[in-house]
Amino acid sequence: MSPFLEMHNISKTFPGVKALDRVDLMLNRGEVHVLAGENGAGKSTLMKIMTGVFRADPGGIIRVEGEDVIIRDPVHARALGISIIYQELAVVDNLTVAENIFLAREPVGPAGLLDRRLMQAEARAVLRELEMDIDPSALVGNLSIGQKQMVEIARAISYRSKLLIMDEPTASLSHHEAETLSRIVRKLAAQGIGIVYISHRLDEIFAIGDRVTVLRDGATVDTQPIARMTPERLVRKMVDRDLSQLFGQHESHASDEVLMSVRNMSLRHRTAQGASVADVNFDLHRGEVLGFFGLVGAGRTEVMEMIFGSRPHDGEISIEGRKVEIRNPSDAIEQGIGFVTEDRQGQGLVLGMSVRENFSLTHLSDYCRFDFVNRRRESARCGDFIRSLAIKTPGPEQKVMNLSGGNQQKVVIAKWVARRPRILIVDEPTRGIDIGAKAEVHTLLNKLAQEGISIIVVSSDLPEILAISDRVVVLKEGRINGVLPRGEATQESVMLAATG
Repeated sequence: MSPFLEMHNISKTFPGVKALDRVDLMLNRGEVHVLAGENGAGKSTLMKIMTGVFRADPGGIIRVEGEDVIIRDPVHARALGISIIYQELAVVDNLTVAENIFLAREPVGPAGLLDRRLMQAEARAVLRELEMDIDPSALVGNLSIGQKQMVEIARAISYRSKLLIMDEPTASLSHHEAETLSRIVRKLAAQGIGIVYISHRLDEIFAIGDRVTVLRDGATVDTQPIARMTPERLVRKMVDRDLSQLFGQHESHASDEVLMSVRNMSLRHRTAQGASVADVNFDLHRGEVLGFFGLVGAGRTEVMEMIFGSRPHDGEISIEGRKVEIRNPSDAIEQGIGFVTEDRQGQGLVLGMSVRENFSLTHLSDYCRFDFVNRRRESARCGDFIRSLAIKTPGPEQKVMNLSGGNQQKVVIAKWVARRPRILIVDEPTRGIDIGAKAEVHTLLNKLAQEGISIIVVSSDLPEILAISDRVVVLKEGRINGVLPRGEATQESVMLAATG
């Protein structure tokens, strides 16, 4: 059987950057083809060429079902049978689930008017196929990030594409939702749909993939059936680093001193999804890395947003034994609390601004004198963080919207670390970051703890939580259902507490 899509000698050059260098890729019908590589390896650029967002440099060949084509734009790509689910959400919050699924192709009746009943029914059918219990008439802005991701997937599946590209589709999904998606992917492949699957999670790659292509520094390193690959070989090909170095070496720097105490914290108003948080109590020690784990909807992010003052709450917060009032994020920042949010594009960055401008947002006064910004000093300090965090960018003046997702995440981390907070909350710190950069982030968090900064890590990646935490707080349905010291925290014990 001939391949559905072939890409030969694909290159792409941006000002100052060669993003792709003579890449070859062949995609078959009914195959789950994993595309692996570090952030900045060229995966996203290749996908944007495949979907008509970018044009390849002259000399490259793209062939769809045996015919040479030039993919003009995303609409043309969908007409050819190619759809993509981007890592960053592209839903419209003020529209319903059904309206998002059928955006720009709404069904109309004989009179040319919108047929809402048909749209609701078809949306419900797609959601049922995904095994998702979401009301088609619900406003998308009221859904969780994980639910919004499933709406994106539903929209892509509704196109009935011949090739579906999934860029980190499980990054925001719960364990149950991820398992459901895995079943859907295998079902789609069995129907003859080709899947390009981009993921940094090794367990997903080996559980779901048929073949894997590895990109490094914009070039094709290897393509192999997944059965011939091992996790160790794959990591070595991706980052030239052993799997044993993935999380680095954990060393506890927690002291007996309690830096922050949270008592009887409850969410004052239930969220739009109906989530509730009540009677949360915990202590955070100086120099401690305290992990928070729970299934989607358990209230992890809500607890962090209450501590940071972005959600109204009842209860008490004490820092260094003194009760503090945190009514808004400004109060939290004044108390020395930093917050790396899970929604980096919506809440962590100003996409139209440069890396330098985003970096200094949390501490701009450090570079000001007589109301003037010392840009040379600002750029030099930003450059230090670009090098220490290995942020792949042509320089501090690059617009942050042009960086890969993982490098955008590093900019968010850098802007808070540069402020030197006493307490740093990191919500999904390595979401969308490649396995090589994960080790760098974990090493950075360990170094900050060594310097006496207390860190709260919220993550849906259980191996990550177990690897870097001194203690693990487990939430279930808005309440703490267990606090496990490192020696007692295993995958089994943590999941038991999370599921009850």
